[in-house]
Amino acid sequence: MGVENNNCTNLIFTYGTLKRGFSNHVLLQDLMRTGDAVFKGTYRTVEKYPLVCGPYRVPFLLNMPGAGHRVTGELYAVSTRGLARVDELEGTSRGHYERLPIQLMPAGNGNESGNEENEEDLLTCAAESYYAHKSYEKEMWKRNGREGFWIYSEKEAKGYVKRKDRPQNLTFLDHIRIFISSASD
Repeated sequence: MGVENNNCTNLIFTYGTLKRGFSNHVLLQDLMRTGDAVFKGTYRTVEKYPLVCGPYRVPFLLNMPGAGHRVTGELYAVSTRGLARVDELEGTSRGHYERLPIQLMPAGNGNESGNEENEEDLLTCAAESYYAHKSYEKEMWKRNGREGFWIYSEKEAKGYVKRKDRPQNLTFLDHIRIFISSASD
């Protein structure tokens, strides 16, 4: 473990490909190497949220509190420079994702049932996460049969296609539009 950088003041909740063991985690590894990110632990959302897959098995958290499940992921503290790099990956300036507030608690025993007796006593923390852009989130929820999952695991990631291996003649938003307008499996 490296020394925590005092500049790592932005808390980011990752639930998909940025997590350890998934394809985009190399960005966070790079940020940790340079002191621009620190792993804080495994957390889950206080509220239920839909976590779904879109085109190419890309995960999307939908800003629809109360629907779905309590989502489990990883919390990182990142510097302003690190945050800019994650924003770029997540396409926040291109309408792919929006970085918005989220309330978290330590994940505890690793299941989503939420049966801890004194859940209210657990520390909660405010962070930010990357949600599907509001311009397509409702259609994404509908396209997924209004069903999500509580964790993006190898099972959900099966069939994930890296950005470099996707058709380059379409934008990511084009892929999303095609996905949400197609019939579900």
